[in-house]
Amino acid sequence: MGQKRDVSEETAAIRSGSSAPSSTSKEVGGSKSADERELAVLSDEELGRIDEKLKLRPLAIYEIVREEGVQELARPVTSLWWSGLTAGLSIGFSILTEATLRSALPDSTWAPLIANWGYSVGFLIVILGRQQLFTEITLTAVLPVLANPSLRGVWAVMRLWTIVLAANLVGTIVFGAGIALDVMHRPEVTQAALELSREAMAHSWVTILLRAMAAGWLMATIGWLLPSSEGSPISIIVLMTYLIALLGLSHIVAGSVEAVALVVAGEQSLRSIILGFYLPCLAGNAIGGSALFALISYAQVKREIEETAAEGRRSEG
Repeated sequence: MGQKRDVSEETAAIRSGSSAPSSTSKEVGGSKSADERELAVLSDEELGRIDEKLKLRPLAIYEIVREEGVQELARPVTSLWWSGLTAGLSIGFSILTEATLRSALPDSTWAPLIANWGYSVGFLIVILGRQQLFTEITLTAVLPVLANPSLRGVWAVMRLWTIVLAANLVGTIVFGAGIALDVMHRPEVTQAALELSREAMAHSWVTILLRAMAAGWLMATIGWLLPSSEGSPISIIVLMTYLIALLGLSHIVAGSVEAVALVVAGEQSLRSIILGFYLPCLAGNAIGGSALFALISYAQVKREIEETAAEGRRSEG
């Protein structure tokens, strides 16, 4: 995500100004009338600073995310599997950290406002560690197919999603079982984790579906914002994932840790969590991240892509 950004038309105009007082400066003329004309002299260093301050255009962000999607779709199965398994284990630290904070805080209305910050820990490990997380690739995997629709592309997306999701869930099964069995011998943390799990599962499938759509949107937003984060990805990841916890939204991978913990603890049946959590949450995350965010993101740059392609054909002709 560290690709060099294009210089905007405004800066390009500055660089190609008609007047050049010296080899290291350019003149920019901007006026409402000939009598009021003012000339601004900018050095190459100043022009370079302008380039650094310019924000990435949506088209540039789209291209960065799309190219990442192309790379992910081309990765071998073994690489995807082990990266996804690692992510499933890592995301468990979101639940464990939040439970640890909750167990240390008094039982008050403001306690969740602090404990929810712990939810971001696992996502920081996963995203900064470049591990494969299902909800993070719902956007990146879809954009290449939207740009060049084909059955082969759809198959590649389904292959990527299936491998990563399966690997994520295997990791969460291991971590969730460890929490329920109190392998760390922290009974107060285990009880807090089970309380979080009960709260997460205590909703109808419709509610979980809708909350999962919102969570999918926020996770896709992370992927869209990171290219223009300018060296501050941590703040973006923490803010978006904190919102997921604060609003009680449903995330298929993090929520799987909670669901498994309840099954191992004997409080839920496997059938109930599959029908009541996994299916609606999976559908909601996919809809929010792919069908909604990806389509809207592509729609805002589609015209620019077509115009750029048309200009390229004209120049070749």
